Amino acid sequence: MKKRCSWCESSDLYRAYHDEEWGVPLHDDQQLFEFLTLEGFQAGLSWSTILNKRQAFRDAFDGFDASKIAEYNDEKVTQLLQNPNIVRNQLKIRAAIHNAKVYLALKEKHGSFDRYIWQFTHYKTITNAWEHESDIPATSAISDAMSKRMKQDGFKFVGTTICYAFLQAIGVINDHIVTCYRYNELLNA
Repeated sequence: MKKRCSWCESSDLYRAYHDEEWGVPLHDDQQLFEFLTLEGFQAGLSWSTILNKRQAFRDAFDGFDASKIAEYNDEKVTQLLQNPNIVRNQLKIRAAIHNAKVYLALKEKHGSFDRYIWQFTHYKTITNAWEHESDIPATSAISDAMSKRMKQDGFKFVGTTICYAFLQAIGVINDHIVTCYRYNELLNA
């Protein structure tokens, strides 16, 4: 049996997410936007709630195509608020639409959203060496700086805790504990 980070052991879906996605360096702009949007929706909720609704979010938000989301109007917001398969929070829905516009502008300015995100660690993965999950922080100096910059650039729902979770999810920060089998696999990713 593989030794994993214990937080993922509550379901097969969570284990698959841990084993195949969490902490894997991600450079695809659309997937980065999806993760950023989902992390915003996760605020105040558990990640398992969002993971269980992930496909419904993809369906409701046009596969996280930012150019389509940026065009959403009040009628579309009303439609989303009536969708029982996603998190129906008007502030988060409107933030996702707003963030799509900011994302598109920054993608154009920087050549890619990937370049914008990875600049916060000078385009390198930060590998921590935590022995216990309780040692893993909820924020860092990097997530503090990233949150501040993203807010200045116009993003919403990008507090430092959301930014840190986002950085972990997309592999900018490797926070698998050292006894987890994925820790060493991702050292060379």
